[in-house]
Amino acid sequence: MEDLAVKSTAAAFAETAGVGHNWPRNDGIELDLSWVVDQRVNLSAAERRVATLPGRRTVKKDAQAAWLLKAVTCIDLTTLNGDDTTERVKRLCAKARQPVRQDILEALGMGNRAITTGAVCVYHRFVSTAVEALEGSGIPVAAVSTGFPAGLVPHDVKLKEIEASVADGAREIDIVITREHVLTGNWQALYDEMREFRAACGDAHVKAILATGDLKTLRNVARASLVCMMAGADFIKTSTGKEGVNATLLVTLVMLRMIRAYQERTGLKVGYKPAGGISAAKDVLNYQFLMKDELGREWLEPDLFRVGASSLLADIERQLEHHVSGAYSALNRHPIG
Repeated sequence: MEDLAVKSTAAAFAETAGVGHNWPRNDGIELDLSWVVDQRVNLSAAERRVATLPGRRTVKKDAQAAWLLKAVTCIDLTTLNGDDTTERVKRLCAKARQPVRQDILEALGMGNRAITTGAVCVYHRFVSTAVEALEGSGIPVAAVSTGFPAGLVPHDVKLKEIEASVADGAREIDIVITREHVLTGNWQALYDEMREFRAACGDAHVKAILATGDLKTLRNVARASLVCMMAGADFIKTSTGKEGVNATLLVTLVMLRMIRAYQERTGLKVGYKPAGGISAAKDVLNYQFLMKDELGREWLEPDLFRVGASSLLADIERQLEHHVSGAYSALNRHPIG
């Protein structure tokens, strides 16, 4: 399979694994309330769009393997459990360095490629542990912050938590917005909050978690996405993974179209991160297809696309092993941490 890139253009995704493009950061713009309140979502059209996606887009064999390898490079490998330990985080970091077993990579003709996950995502307490474990790998540490997952601690505490994680070496900060600002239509408060989070992050990139399952309507999702981008979010992210409903293709479509509208008006690229409930390889493929259809090839790279996940990596590795061996192995042969 050394000629994987020749067999399918999708293999080019694996060819560029780990290569950053260093897009200019989104510095944000002034809050434009008229643009925000003008947002509408055609629910029936959006539902039709995502319902037809699996039937219109499919990849198989070598092409599917290449898409899945590309997906691996975009995973924020995550552990956000109450029983997390230092040793668990170290094991997770080891898996991030070598997310796919070497024998599988060799069988794919990719044994000499430096394929890693996009980041490791942990609570603040484990940032320094992860930074040390990932030293020399180039893999950034992302810290969840601002009172994750509810975001209801005092604002000054939120800012101090961001600053502490950056000081410990986090290069990315996943913040949670105050959902009340969205539910009450207080867009100025959401904008001001996000601007302060962005400033506290300094050089660290900031991902704004909207907790879309709590926002009630797709119109609210669209408006919150736009306000967070105006305030300087480098990424917009669906969920904490702790809500009753997390990432969905329907919410993704709405958020991607807000990213496209923002780029068309400002020229600035903003990344996207679905999180929560994406555990099967076939599911991440649909997110990749939608990203490419709506935003283009550039949004298939880890600079602009991340997937917050834990068990997803195990299923991808299992599917890749099936591709090269013709047999499915048990999931417990693909531990992630």
